[in-house]
Amino acid sequence: MLFRSGLTRFTPRDVVELTRHGYERNPVVHRCVRMVAEAAAMIPWRAYVGRNERPDHPALALIEHPNASEAGPDFIEAIVSNQLLFGNAYVEAALIDGVPRELYGLRPDRMSVAPGRDGWPGAWEYTVNGDVIRYEASREGVQPILHLKLFHPLDDHYGFSPLRAAQNALDAHNAASGWNKALLDNAARPSGALVYTNPQGLGDEQFDRLKRELE
Repeated sequence: MLFRSGLTRFTPRDVVELTRHGYERNPVVHRCVRMVAEAAAMIPWRAYVGRNERPDHPALALIEHPNASEAGPDFIEAIVSNQLLFGNAYVEAALIDGVPRELYGLRPDRMSVAPGRDGWPGAWEYTVNGDVIRYEASREGVQPILHLKLFHPLDDHYGFSPLRAAQNALDAHNAASGWNKALLDNAARPSGALVYTNPQGLGDEQFDRLKRELE
């Protein structure tokens, strides 16, 4: 397998549109993601060194208070939600002397992977307002970026969003909701007109039959 180095591969933009039409506009998708993410955020964490549990392990304190702006459950909920919506989640480790001191969840739609010569990620690039922050991959110690991704059979660097698999069902549900809303805006009267060209008009029996069928 051949790889070209230095070329940035961006997350497909249709995932962003699916997130807008799914999570932001579809109550079923929104509720499903929230239920899974909130349940994951409630799971208690335990740390082990070998077979010995270490309740005083610093990793537990870091997950409980990952940074000054987020509590542990909020951080986990955001990470799981990103995985479900984009198929990818990125965690930045703020390192001091090679030790993670704070953790930050980064938006997947702003992150891109720059493959190295060996095909593995050589760097991650985070774009905000035209500025690009580049995180170089390290072969030793703690990586600056932890990339959590769902399995994708056709992509080496990005995960597969469940929303893409549910795209047709999502479009059908949103289209049905839009049609129902338009019907209500029209006082529940279906659009269209019934045109009868016979100059003699309808008889009483024909009118009553037509009325029953329309109802």
